[in-house]
Amino acid sequence: MTEMTVDRCWDRATYHAELGQWIEAAQVLADLVAEEPDASAARLLLARAYYHSAQLGRAEQEARALVAANPADGYAQLLLGRSLARQSRHDEAAGPLKLAAALGVG
Repeated sequence: MTEMTVDRCWDRATYHAELGQWIEAAQVLADLVAEEPDASAARLLLARAYYHSAQLGRAEQEARALVAANPADGYAQLLLGRSLARQSRHDEAAGPLKLAAALGVG
């Protein structure tokens, strides 16, 4: 994927996200993250898109990858906790949610 294509994909994904078109955003972002797995901003937006489109297992997976790469990412911790809570996995959600709150997020 060329830099121009990456930029174009990012623009399309953020456009869909701003409109609340989370499924469309996720489709674009999944391709982008597959090409650029270290792009944390794209992965974070992908996790949000999955969360908001109720693809909770996928949201959890992306949030776990973000937390593994940077445990101090409060927003990733929050997304992980909320994804787990929406799956009724409240005991598992408690840790990430507490850590997000300690990091000033949520």
